[in-house]
Amino acid sequence: MQMAMGTTEKPTAIRLWAFPGPCAPTAPTGLPPDPIQKIIAGDGRQYDKRLCSISEIEDCIPSGSPLLKTASFGSPTTLYQRLSFAMRLSPDSNTSLIGRRRGTPRKQNLVLNQKSILVLAALCAAIFLMGLVVGTHIFGTPNSNATNNSNNNGESQHKNAESSPLAAATANKHLSENIQNLILESAKAELIEKQQHEQEVEALKHGNVKEALHLKGMQAPGDANYNPHHAVDDVAQLEVPLNEAVEVGEGDGAMYAGDIGDHVLHEEEKKEIPKMELIEKEDMHNHFAEAVKNEAVESEKKKSLREKLHDLKAEAAEVVKHGLRGAIGNIQNKVTTDSKVDFVKGESSYYPYMTLPVPENYDFKKYEPLGGGRFAEYKDGDSPYAITDKLKEQSDELARSRRVHVLNAMKHVWKNYKEKAFGSDELHPISGRVTQNWGGMGTTLVDALDTLWLMGLKDEFWEGRDWVRDKLSNTPSGDVSGFETTIRSLGGLLSAYDLSGDKAFLEKAEDLGSRLLKAYDTKSGLPHGSVNLQNGASHNFGWFGNQFVLAEVGTQQIEYRYLSHATGKDEYAKKADRVFDILYEIMPEDGLLGEGLKEDSSGGAFFSKGKVSFGAMGDSTYEYMIKLWIQSGRKEQRFREMWDKSMNGVHSQLVQKSNPNGLTYLADRENGRLNHKMDHLACFMGGALAIGAYTDPMGLDSVRAQRDLKTAKALTYTCYQMYARSATGISPEFVQFGGSNDFSIPSSAPFYILRPEVVEAFYYLSALTGDPIYREWGWEVFQSIEKYCKTEYGYGSLKNVDNPSMPPEDRMESFFLAETMKYLYLLFDPDSEIDILNKHVFNTEAHPLKVFKDSN
Repeated sequence: MQMAMGTTEKPTAIRLWAFPGPCAPTAPTGLPPDPIQKIIAGDGRQYDKRLCSISEIEDCIPSGSPLLKTASFGSPTTLYQRLSFAMRLSPDSNTSLIGRRRGTPRKQNLVLNQKSILVLAALCAAIFLMGLVVGTHIFGTPNSNATNNSNNNGESQHKNAESSPLAAATANKHLSENIQNLILESAKAELIEKQQHEQEVEALKHGNVKEALHLKGMQAPGDANYNPHHAVDDVAQLEVPLNEAVEVGEGDGAMYAGDIGDHVLHEEEKKEIPKMELIEKEDMHNHFAEAVKNEAVESEKKKSLREKLHDLKAEAAEVVKHGLRGAIGNIQNKVTTDSKVDFVKGESSYYPYMTLPVPENYDFKKYEPLGGGRFAEYKDGDSPYAITDKLKEQSDELARSRRVHVLNAMKHVWKNYKEKAFGSDELHPISGRVTQNWGGMGTTLVDALDTLWLMGLKDEFWEGRDWVRDKLSNTPSGDVSGFETTIRSLGGLLSAYDLSGDKAFLEKAEDLGSRLLKAYDTKSGLPHGSVNLQNGASHNFGWFGNQFVLAEVGTQQIEYRYLSHATGKDEYAKKADRVFDILYEIMPEDGLLGEGLKEDSSGGAFFSKGKVSFGAMGDSTYEYMIKLWIQSGRKEQRFREMWDKSMNGVHSQLVQKSNPNGLTYLADRENGRLNHKMDHLACFMGGALAIGAYTDPMGLDSVRAQRDLKTAKALTYTCYQMYARSATGISPEFVQFGGSNDFSIPSSAPFYILRPEVVEAFYYLSALTGDPIYREWGWEVFQSIEKYCKTEYGYGSLKNVDNPSMPPEDRMESFFLAETMKYLYLLFDPDSEIDILNKHVFNTEAHPLKVFKDSN
């Protein structure tokens, strides 16, 4: 049978036939016996060979088809199951009644209803009965026709002819009654449906998604058989936009949004993070319920919060795009937290920044820096959120997924270093060339040994050990920097020995230490800056006026003390300690030391440069004050005394606040005047102040310890902003404070040489406080390094952090592997053997060494 479907243009011919049934005429001759076998459109294109499913009805019926208006198909019934459609399309059509053309996007599911079924049933019944009546009227009943054909009896024909009008009238009467009954049933069904729809709308107005779903005959949250993974499909049946159901903000609407978030995350997890255990749904609901219970937002504020929710949803879409997926429920919680007045100081019960584990195939090239000014509740060093054990567990699980990416970064560098520069001082990350700029002592290899160990790259570690044992020479031609060689090479060898116990490292360390110690053969006992490891000749640098540099003379004692401890020879510690004997004697009342020294005629020394800085010339001497006290088992009190005195001076003289946002920073001081500049190097103070506070003999709750910890957090927030506010998300060498925007990047300082001090502070504060925020900031920094610094053979420095289009440069310092990569890895490694509070102390090159006795 054929049926025409009218359109505004040329009618589209439709062929309709069905499986056997009361409404199913026989398929026309010449057509396939089974319409599902092969469907070809009028333009020759082949379509899916399948019967439409309930969820794909709209895909199967052309847009604008009269069938949509007069014969909408309802839930699966015998009538629907027996019908199958095929259509020959006009060349400009893309839709088939059998199914979608391959590659055609799926349209939104059609909502089906009971009334449509009854209407269609009525039409089919009417057509069938009319055909029966007409056939009876014209041809008679089957029995009369048979009698007529067999007997050819005229009387019988006359009786049949007389009875035909009566049969037709009877049939018409029954037909009329049936049609009336069908129409009545259809009207009743329409009325019931209208009432049900009104009840659903009323329920949704009050945020009662659960009641609306029950009206639909579906399960809802709290029901025994409720399945949260069906949330998306269930809400789609409610005939209201999902965002309206979510934004009601009352009742269980937002709770249902949490289940929808669960469903989205579940689907993402199946594709990207198999077997990764998500935050339990029950906890997510509890977080939301608690936040809603405690929220006291006035009515005029709710509108702005909903607008904020809309913006956060857009932000969440970006997050999903880059692999940092978040649920609608989490975003709702974040809005609830933001509604508290300006993050009132004190501890809140909900931490709003937790994200989900990172997939292993995360594409860092798609990362875009998120900008500065965020997380302002941390800028003054406050602790705005309660750090619970549950929160720490969630943070640890997230950290482990990030740790994998830092490990992969290290593998990328080491693979190329091994292939192109093994045993050389430095590998150039773009050209692949090698440089022997530290005397050819394998500086990158020795500097990175303990990083390999802590990352579990033991095969690579032992390959490095073999090179050290068999090929490392401590007698390069020419002079070397005593300071740099001590912190990088001597520190690296001692740390490798401390971690592995392999004597080959200690033997090489003792040989190197005895050669470096020649630099201490001066009138005062302060070590010269440069030393020849072959003949022991030493001198200071002309570029610094032949003076002693504070940071260099005061940053070798941890290494020499450990060497004495490991070898049993006290000469190393005694010579190195002479420096602090002098500094202790000449320390000014405010505890702030000048960055240059000269010897006096009596064998002592004095400060020849009055500039006070926590940048390149002074920084690490302060660092070693607190760390030498910790290394001694917290016994040698003069180191702690010097540290506390210096920190009093820092707070009274150097700690400053910026305009307009009140960022905390450390200024330099020269000739009694402040220079409002802070180096990237000075950001180590966030970690140093924190470890000083947590080990304060007066207790962490003391006024002094709380002052130092608060400053540590505030400084670290400022250092994070130095990264976040640049176009690449990476900090310049230093910033200048002043003006109307807190700080700016001077034209002489836009470069970045892969420095570690900021991620070092993140690591210390994360390990000591447990606050997950430092891992969030560290992850942003790592993503920017991956995107803007990664090269074919390693990672290169940046010439201008405010120019994202500028490629990295062909230089990779050894401290990138020794410090930056190590601190990033430890930041995301909750399972590390390192214990900075009780068992280990890092030298200034991030080489961990055990304290002489576990501190309590």
